Amino acid sequence: TSENIVPYLHKGELVVLESTTYPGTTEEVVLPILSKSGLKPGEDFYLAFSPERIDPGNKEYHVSNIPKVVGGINEKSTDLAANLYKIVVPEVFKVSSPKVAEMTKLLENTFRLANIALVDELAMLCERMGISIWEVIEAAKTKPYGFMAFYPGPGIGGHCIPIDPFYLQWKAKEYDVDISFIEIAGRINDSMPDYIIQKVAYALNSERKSINGSKILVLGVTYKNDISDIRESPSLKIIEKLEKWGANVSYYDPYVPNLKIGERIFNSIKDLSRDILKDFDSVVILTAHSNIDYDLIYENAHIIVDTRNAIKKKRKGLFKLGDSSL
Repeated sequence: TSENIVPYLHKGELVVLESTTYPGTTEEVVLPILSKSGLKPGEDFYLAFSPERIDPGNKEYHVSNIPKVVGGINEKSTDLAANLYKIVVPEVFKVSSPKVAEMTKLLENTFRLANIALVDELAMLCERMGISIWEVIEAAKTKPYGFMAFYPGPGIGGHCIPIDPFYLQWKAKEYDVDISFIEIAGRINDSMPDYIIQKVAYALNSERKSINGSKILVLGVTYKNDISDIRESPSLKIIEKLEKWGANVSYYDPYVPNLKIGERIFNSIKDLSRDILKDFDSVVILTAHSNIDYDLIYENAHIIVDTRNAIKKKRKGLFKLGDSSL
């Protein structure tokens, strides 16, 4: 992309990189490429980094009210980028360099990766102890400082959290620093789809059934609720493995009419109904979209595996991630 800019770069222009990458990319990769234009950086053209911070599906925070972090290759580049963003956002936070801005985004995403891994491990422990991780989190949230709630699930997805922290881990090796924490967190999160499959097997076994030959309905295939993005979604891995184990898998997702996993094309069930739910041996909730009728599922599904705490009530045949007290 930077190479494509060079022929069109003119004196006085500002270039801002927003894509998440390792600290040093703006100055070590992009800057030398743009300098091929013959223009002098910081004088003839200006360059800055400002991390993209959009949270898809978030109705409270969006482009116009999320502060922008900006770091330029010199003070003029920083000021120009800051003035540009001030047209759109109410707050711009200027930092001393592109590296600081790049590291800021990786800190944000690594923070989320690590905390999701922590709560996933605690969810598995709580199951063994007969404690509800969901109740524990609600109780911990009453502390007005020093705690931020994260929730367990079937795995992480999207184009940021499963990928970005590993840019930092790779870059750290250049400085002879081993950031093992990122590797451990990634390993825990990567293990969650298999853990959910084991939970499905356990749930079916309670009715003397096995995954092989069972009809399983997956609810939600996007990586988070109320969006249509399936990138890196753990649902895809779970569906693929359930199929390999001999299950007959269907899915319902109002945001994803069809998807391809391996060589197979799946089409979403058009609508949920009492009769459709009763036709499946198990319903597995992987993404808790807000427009799904969970009461309908609660009342009609034979076996429910809920990985998102979408169903608050208790009943026989309901198996919830992080809660064996049901």
